[in-house]
Amino acid sequence: MARPAARDLTERELEVMHVFWSCGEMTAQDARDHLAAAGTDRAYTTIATLVRILHEKGFLQPTNDERPFRYVPARTYEEVSGRLLGEVLERVFHGSREKMLVRLLERRRLTPQERTMLESLLEEVNP
Repeated sequence: MARPAARDLTERELEVMHVFWSCGEMTAQDARDHLAAAGTDRAYTTIATLVRILHEKGFLQPTNDERPFRYVPARTYEEVSGRLLGEVLERVFHGSREKMLVRLLERRRLTPQERTMLESLLEEVNP
C-alpha cells in the first residue's frame, strides 16, 4: 500500500520554495538556474518534479496555461514558517515557548543586532 502524500515540505521542497519566495513568479528552469547560481546544482527534471509536487500540495500556483509554466507562491513565507515553527513548538517542546527559547539561545549567543531586535519585539508585546 502506498504512503499518502505528505502535506509538509521536504527539505528539497523547502529549498525550492525559498527561491520562489525571494524571486517571485518564475518557471521551473528559472528556479533551477537560481539554485545553481547559489551553489545548489540539481538536474532540471528534479526541480521540475519538485515544482509539480509543490503545486499539487498547494504551495505553488500557476500563472499561465501554456509552456513554459510559470508559478508563484500560493502561501507566504510567514504563513509556512509560522506553521512549521508552531509544529516544532508543540511536538518538541510540548507548547513551552520558554523551553524553546532557552534551547535556541543556549546554542549560540545573540549578536548585538539580534539582541536589539529581540528587545524591541518584547517591548512591543509587553509595553
